Amino acid sequence: MFSTTGLPQGAVPKLERPGPLRDRVYEALLELITTRALQPGQHLVESELAGHLGVSRQPVREALQRLSTDGWVDLRPAQGAFVHEPTEEEADQLLTVRTLLEAEAARLAATGVGRAGIEVLEQLCAEGERAVAEDDVDGAVAMNARFHAKVMELAGNTVLAELAAQVDRRVRWYYTPVARQRGRQSWIEHRELIAAIADGDGQLATEVMRAHTEHTRKTYHERPRD
Repeated sequence: MFSTTGLPQGAVPKLERPGPLRDRVYEALLELITTRALQPGQHLVESELAGHLGVSRQPVREALQRLSTDGWVDLRPAQGAFVHEPTEEEADQLLTVRTLLEAEAARLAATGVGRAGIEVLEQLCAEGERAVAEDDVDGAVAMNARFHAKVMELAGNTVLAELAAQVDRRVRWYYTPVARQRGRQSWIEHRELIAAIADGDGQLATEVMRAHTEHTRKTYHERPRD
């Protein structure tokens, strides 16, 4: 175990995917940050990260530089690298943009979704409900992301999907600490959204999605602080 990095047992992903090593290290570290295995404000020690990932320090250093450029890591002179600590304003801006994108996706999905699409949403919802019942926070977060991604896919707007993909990782980052608090209510709202989309009611789907994402934004701001 790390003395400073402090990763939970089993949290480190395997670097098995093909591609440049620096890119795989970047993705591995980003996943650890997104899932909060590496907490905001946590000190990131190159040698310890390299040891856990089974690589040299160079690709870790390159990954940390890229993560800094992308706003996930803060590089402090004479101190080192630290996981970025988002401000309330940063979170609010991101989650507000998410509301705009996903409300439009819900409206578009309701205009032409077929039975097959509805069945996929229902399956994802059932799996998310199961994760909540089992108090599987990581599973609930993953299923929430998949559910929203499917709605975006059903919207059928490539540009909208590309914009949503740019904020998806950060949405997961902000959702993780409130996933347990949102709990079952989040999936009740998902069921309401599925019903609106299945009925082809674009206006109602928009309203339900907007309220749903606003609930998450409000819960984030009201979350207990450590």
